Amino acid sequence: MSEQSKWERIYSVVKQIPSGQVATYGQIATLAGYYRQARQVGYALHAVPSDDIPWHRVINAQGKISLNLEMGGAVQRKMLESEGVIFSSAGIISLREFRWEPAIDPLES
Repeated sequence: MSEQSKWERIYSVVKQIPSGQVATYGQIATLAGYYRQARQVGYALHAVPSDDIPWHRVINAQGKISLNLEMGGAVQRKMLESEGVIFSSAGIISLREFRWEPAIDPLES
């Protein structure tokens, strides 16, 4: 499978994350069929080809934004907050409260 088609599967899953919810890199990798390939999700999101892919809804497994402020972390946080996602004083999102839990396989819908 080419890297481009792998990324298209990743983008297909990310597009389904609802506003106000987040998913982790590892969660997206697993849902796209690439178990334990969270880094590939990061590479794909770094190269997002269009505005219709809500890259900002993907965070790390600790509930944090992985980008530093200069690389877009402040923009990502602002976008999530505008959707109602709440950060703790330490900059952590509660995965218990905001993690997306699809009811069905997102690639089957």
